[in-house]
Amino acid sequence: MAKRRCTTYCFFLFFTLAALACALLPDTVSAARWDLWDDADGLPALEAPPPAEQGAGAETAVTPERVVAAEPPATDRAKESKPASDAPAMEGGPGYQIGPGDILDISVWKDEALSRSVVVLPDGTISFPLVGKVEVAGRTVQQVREKMVQELSRYVPELELTIDVKQSNSMIVYVIGRVNAPGRQILNSNVTVLQALAMAGGLNPFANRNKIKIFRKEGDAKSVLTFRYNDVMDGNLETNVELRRGDVIVVP
Repeated sequence: MAKRRCTTYCFFLFFTLAALACALLPDTVSAARWDLWDDADGLPALEAPPPAEQGAGAETAVTPERVVAAEPPATDRAKESKPASDAPAMEGGPGYQIGPGDILDISVWKDEALSRSVVVLPDGTISFPLVGKVEVAGRTVQQVREKMVQELSRYVPELELTIDVKQSNSMIVYVIGRVNAPGRQILNSNVTVLQALAMAGGLNPFANRNKIKIFRKEGDAKSVLTFRYNDVMDGNLETNVELRRGDVIVVP
């Protein structure tokens, strides 16, 4: 009886060990096969299989560290680094020159007592509060503004001043002689001799068309220009002189 129990126990122990060996043997053999394959001469080592690919609809995760802002083009960077330059102030350059008889609108921001219209006197000056007389004839609007700001800044802090030509009365030329309506002509734009003659009613039948004179005074310099009416009418427009302030046209 004791021998049968011992035999049964031995069989039970054997089958238990065999079952454990069968459970562990495939992993051991598989690992050994991978090691032998890696160590084989002339054969490449097997790589671990790649991870399963994501589905077509899956979104790729991007970490903030890998996101790089695209740089603007070189031309855009140059524009950003170079500030836009303001238009240069007109000082002594071409522009309307104020003359006697002109009416100027001068306004000071937030100060109605210093905002008014003034007339340029025959001596080329204007009168303005706090500064008295200011020489303006022969100067551009920008030059007069700079002069006024310089004078008024001593009395008005953070001065904002603007000047506009309200009415131009100094752009005058004179047409005398054998025209239908002699007298003075106020110029609101650039006017030529032919246009001034038209404003004077045209030449009368007794006018000497080819001996018209333009007398001009610029500062201390005086000059006399000749105008041939027939040449201009024939298409020679180079001789159609553009008039300036104070010119006198004489039609003999």
